[in-house]
Amino acid sequence: MYSPKEYLRHGVLLVLTIITTTLAGSEWLFGKSVLGEEDTMLTWEYFWRSTAFSFSFIGILFVHEMGHLLVSIRNRVKSSLPYFIPAWFGFIGAPSIGTLGAVIRMKSLVNSRRKFFDIGIAGPLAGFVVALGVLAYGFVSLPELSYLYEVHPEYADPNFEGYGEDVLNFELGNNLLFYVMSETLADPNRMPEMSEVIHYPYLFAGYLALFFTALNLLPIGQLDGGHVVFGLFPKRHKEISLAAFCVFIGYAGLGVISPFMPGDDLLFRIPLYLGFLYICLHKSGLSPQNKLTLALSIAALQYAIVFIKPDWEGYQGWLFFAFLIGRIMGTKHPEVTGFKELDQKRKVLGWIALAIFILCFSPKPFIFS
Repeated sequence: MYSPKEYLRHGVLLVLTIITTTLAGSEWLFGKSVLGEEDTMLTWEYFWRSTAFSFSFIGILFVHEMGHLLVSIRNRVKSSLPYFIPAWFGFIGAPSIGTLGAVIRMKSLVNSRRKFFDIGIAGPLAGFVVALGVLAYGFVSLPELSYLYEVHPEYADPNFEGYGEDVLNFELGNNLLFYVMSETLADPNRMPEMSEVIHYPYLFAGYLALFFTALNLLPIGQLDGGHVVFGLFPKRHKEISLAAFCVFIGYAGLGVISPFMPGDDLLFRIPLYLGFLYICLHKSGLSPQNKLTLALSIAALQYAIVFIKPDWEGYQGWLFFAFLIGRIMGTKHPEVTGFKELDQKRKVLGWIALAIFILCFSPKPFIFS
């Protein structure tokens, strides 16, 4: 079905991605880098220890993409092998997780609601099951908290050089599933703070897998969640997708413009933000006038909410994903002939997928302070 050249190309990308995620993992887990100082230089020992993160994380992504691929083959939809995208920025001192994810590309026309649904839902469900296993193992096998002294010697010795200096704090934001599993499976005497989870390979890999699962299951456009909505609601998917996108970008941009900002800042931000919202609605299928009206409505509602609740704040990191979805992918889903409903078994799986989205979604997944 695939040529040796294709297997070689995709295999090389997979191997490169494993290497780059291992390098990134060494930075998160142990503070070791290829370009570090003598005491933070990556060694083979730390490289191999970091494969606990890369193998877990890439393994979950691999199962996710193979879920899509195998169901595509079963439905006789021609698709590419998974493209793994290596991305390590340690050479410029920037943090990364070693990859931009993985995708498969459908090469043939799909004119079936059931096929779109089956292919879309297979990846998240398969990856989610493996992520649950990785997280469960990570929670029940937590080391003693003294494990952190290897990464943070200042925790054991307050007189350690550099202790107390101002640093950029990075913390993972909780989600419902991660919280429930930590409360039920982890030894409370060993469970780290969310700011320290990055040093635990299985927990960090599992958390990232939940993040990407939730991102893929957003019920918008051609995302996996969009395929699910397309199957569950054959006549209302356009409205649901656009409404979900508006809620998503409405939450993300909450606080970008505020009545409590200095007047000059506000005058500068409002036109830029309105332009950004308009661009994000580029592939919404709306007329230019309706896109402008919707952008104005979203901004006005955000402004009013902040006026009433000044302490309410969205997560502006989601704006980047809103741009990718709205400007590049679009909120529309390819149409098919007819409105044939899914069978009952698939409807149940669809609702399970939407429940998984709620369990995995973190309103503020990565917090810097």
